[in-house]
Amino acid sequence: QVQLVESGGGLVQPGGSLRLSCAASGFRISTYVMSWYRQAPGKERELVADIATTGASIKYADSVKGRFTISRENGKNTVYLQMNSLKPEDTAVYYCNALRIPIFGQRNDYWGQGAQVTVVS
Repeated sequence: QVQLVESGGGLVQPGGSLRLSCAASGFRISTYVMSWYRQAPGKERELVADIATTGASIKYADSVKGRFTISRENGKNTVYLQMNSLKPEDTAVYYCNALRIPIFGQRNDYWGQGAQVTVVS
């Protein structure tokens, strides 16, 4: 069974840090682009960061550049999001995504259940 399970969310004060983990099972992430998205109440889901299969290419949303770091350990089938200098506007449910679009064959697009991150004084 294919699963993505996020962990590491919680309540933190402004300026604090959290590290999200996303553990995959039922498939190997090594051939997938892995991404973190977030959705705040009343807002659309937005891309936070993504990382290519080997980690050679990484992209961040402007709002998190310099504060968040995405990384992956293909051997552990896990992707991470280190979040530093957190702000109240970072409050959201954070989702892990695995995407593979082969030249031939079926597109694979998997989502985790989400992890709540709340930044409040």
